[in-house]
Amino acid sequence: MALKLAPVIQELRVHLSQNGSGSAGLRNFILNNYPALKSANPELPILVREAQGVEARLFARYGFGVEKKVVVEGLPESEIEVKLKELVDAGASIPR
Repeated sequence: MALKLAPVIQELRVHLSQNGSGSAGLRNFILNNYPALKSANPELPILVREAQGVEARLFARYGFGVEKKVVVEGLPESEIEVKLKELVDAGASIPR
């Protein structure tokens, strides 16, 4: 996967549980896709935050401080990429 997030998304935050079953898809997505995602977006801050018992979520920060959140709790790895693309599409109409 080489999804281009920048310049639409200015920061991507990933919140997940280290061992919660609801975060398994997001954990697998990060393990399998982070290197390709980072190499396709070298200047984009991608922050991965792990905490016990948190709900799996993706946060995208766009221009002018606008943020959008997508809950990905319980989703399989293949659906995480779809949700990430939705965040990119949602940000296309936000001013930068």
